[in-house]
Amino acid sequence: MSALRFYSGPTLELFSAATEVELALPFLSAEISAGFPSPALDFVECTIDLNKHLVKHPATTFYGRVKGESMRDAGINDGDLLVIDRSLEPRNGKIAVCYIDGEFTLKRIKISKGVVWLMPANPEYEPIKVDEGNELLIWGIVTHVIKTL
Repeated sequence: MSALRFYSGPTLELFSAATEVELALPFLSAEISAGFPSPALDFVECTIDLNKHLVKHPATTFYGRVKGESMRDAGINDGDLLVIDRSLEPRNGKIAVCYIDGEFTLKRIKISKGVVWLMPANPEYEPIKVDEGNELLIWGIVTHVIKTL
């Protein structure tokens, strides 16, 4: 079974996670230096299944593709692929897919003095204060971001 797109809007596309098939890919077991080069080491190549590594709760995990730049300073850019877990509890500081007043948006949750804010990570966008008149659902918590470089 492949991923099924079930929502496409101006800020996000959402897909179901198809985890029924194992996807074992080669994995370099030696550490990869991001500083000074390491001397050549003997390394053992093994495999990694990205479904098992990235998806902890298959029944409640979805993928989303970001549209826009409101979270760029958090390292999340237009076109990035998100792994979203709907079983995780929304907490202060977490990046979440939020459904507010009929629209999906990606923001960091901020709870301050009993007030919920949806915070962008780009100064060109305004924070969203959630009032009693708003309909808010924290749809899921972002657990991973997959980027194309």
